[in-house]
Amino acid sequence: MPAGTVTIRAGAYTSIAMLAFAGNSIICRMALRDAAIDPATFTGIRLASGALALLLILTYARRGTAIAAHGSWASALALFVYAICFSFAYISLDAASGALILFGFVQGTMIVMALAAGDRPHLAEWLGWMLAVGGLVWLLLPGATAPAPIAAALMALSGIAWGLYSIQGRGQTDALASTSSNFLRSLVLVAALSVLTIPEMQITQAGIGLAILSGAVTSGVGYVIWYAAMNYISVIQAALVQLSVPAIAAAGGVIVLAEPLSGRLVVAGLLILGGICVAVIGKQRPDRVP
Repeated sequence: MPAGTVTIRAGAYTSIAMLAFAGNSIICRMALRDAAIDPATFTGIRLASGALALLLILTYARRGTAIAAHGSWASALALFVYAICFSFAYISLDAASGALILFGFVQGTMIVMALAAGDRPHLAEWLGWMLAVGGLVWLLLPGATAPAPIAAALMALSGIAWGLYSIQGRGQTDALASTSSNFLRSLVLVAALSVLTIPEMQITQAGIGLAILSGAVTSGVGYVIWYAAMNYISVIQAALVQLSVPAIAAAGGVIVLAEPLSGRLVVAGLLILGGICVAVIGKQRPDRVP
């Protein structure tokens, strides 16, 4: 495949995936902020509708594909942990803060795993990472506008799980079948969760609609596109590019949810996004950390 085509495809896949990820933050916050649905039910419907949408797409596109040969239980577990912690965290976090914490820990997880696998980042990537981590630390420092500690911890765990899920997606030869398989496997955990949370169940028509939108479109289809994008970019690049999501989520939170932007959030966002710029712009430099 020509290099230009690869670059265009990688850019298109990555851009669409980032919009989908930001959409998940906005949709989840919209559903839980107004108590349209409880977080456990939102997660269950989200994963179930994602699995159904993916199966329909797979059946239409490639009849007879054996999805049992794709995906894994480890990926399904990571997907479930990401989704359930994500939902419970967004009871208290606004869309922008949640996305900053989530993808800050996604970045950290993926970079640590890349280092463990022998990847040696450029000097610029190290500097970018330190800037981004500094922004995350600034956001989480105690203060009047700091996120709720328990909610922040849940979102951090969600980010670690998503980082592991993304890494497990590298090298998958069939993004659609792998994602479908992971969603289907996660329904076993959804069923167990549903039994445990029946007494706290709260459902409205609006909540169900938002959960289905999140599951079928911004999760199911979005994750297939992300799995495809992971075949064109490095783990370090994947970790860094996902830090664009908080900026998109922040804009969506202000426009769609009328959420305020605090000074702390703006500074943290600038540091994190500045770190991305430093790392990406310096990517072509030959200097490497010894």
